[in-house]
Amino acid sequence: MKVFVGLGNPGRQYEQTRHNIGFMVIDELADRWNISLSQSKFKGIYGQGIVNGEKVLLVKPLTYMNLSGECVRPLLDFYKLEAEDVVIVYDDLDLPVGKLRLRQKGSAGGHNGIKSLILHLQTQNFNRIRMGIDRPTNGQSVSDYVLGRFSQEEQPDITWAVKRASEACEEALEKEFLQVMNTFNQ
Repeated sequence: MKVFVGLGNPGRQYEQTRHNIGFMVIDELADRWNISLSQSKFKGIYGQGIVNGEKVLLVKPLTYMNLSGECVRPLLDFYKLEAEDVVIVYDDLDLPVGKLRLRQKGSAGGHNGIKSLILHLQTQNFNRIRMGIDRPTNGQSVSDYVLGRFSQEEQPDITWAVKRASEACEEALEKEFLQVMNTFNQ
């Protein structure tokens, strides 16, 4: 079984914000794979299905970003899965808008959602798709920036990035994540 987790914050006020780009990818995958995100458990919403013969879980933690590990750990325990079975999709301030960077392990890099996952999973070894949102340039606080919406100029890059991240997830069903990294980290 493969688990795809998009990080974000629950609630209408956070929809389409920079911090919720992980949720956007999960929504895109749910549409592509015809999986309903209708189950509520483990402090999150999720859906499951079969894609290319592989059992798949799509997950959106409802714990707010900084507590994401509180959703993912019990879910993995329930399904008897390891951290290596997970792909985490999230925003990254250190990448330009629309740029993707896939990794198999690493530190949190200041991202509180990843800090929570590392704490609860007790490892830094889990697959990640980092999605660039860039940093604020006009003196805006990081908090206000990540909770803000993408500009009209950024929208084409974000639409493309969500599509590319979804394609990477699809490829992760059929290939080792290292191979997926080689394809999508160009």
